[in-house]
Amino acid sequence: MAREQRLGREIWTRAALDVLGERGVAGLAIEPLARSLGTTKGSFYWHFRNREELIRAALERWENEETDAVIAMLGPLADARSRLRELVTAIFLTHGTVPDRSLGLAADASHPAVAEVLARVTRRRIGYVAEQLVTAGLEEEEAQHRAVLAYTSYLGYSTLMRSTPDVVPRGPQAEAFLDSMMRVLLT
Repeated sequence: MAREQRLGREIWTRAALDVLGERGVAGLAIEPLARSLGTTKGSFYWHFRNREELIRAALERWENEETDAVIAMLGPLADARSRLRELVTAIFLTHGTVPDRSLGLAADASHPAVAEVLARVTRRRIGYVAEQLVTAGLEEEEAQHRAVLAYTSYLGYSTLMRSTPDVVPRGPQAEAFLDSMMRVLLT
């Protein structure tokens, strides 16, 4: 029983989030997840009533870590253009080293818990970019269009990273790509 208590809820939610991002809701099963963590199903039931509760906890973690925390990190930057540049750089330059769970979760958009969180996260992300674009001088409607364009570019880029990473700009071309992205967003 002590082993189950030491393996905290956070470890379960992080592991579940990794599975959701890679294999989707259908790929998340408690027994294989417990084995991968080197523990038993009893540990799972120590922290969660059922699989749905784990899914909800993992989705909350995704929202907090990959949306709320990113927006909070950008807050102290001097101006909207700096925040956008930092965001675009983080998304497009570090993408290969940071797992992207948006696509894996989008594949399960019909699952009620996923649909709710995915819709909220998508609206929040697009809204944040649009807000920065308005602050940078764009009209509200145009800012909204460009924010949607930026988010669809992010999802497309994520697809390329998974399917054909060799076509994604690297090195000096990556900086030129970021400059192009910023021009599209701001001019």
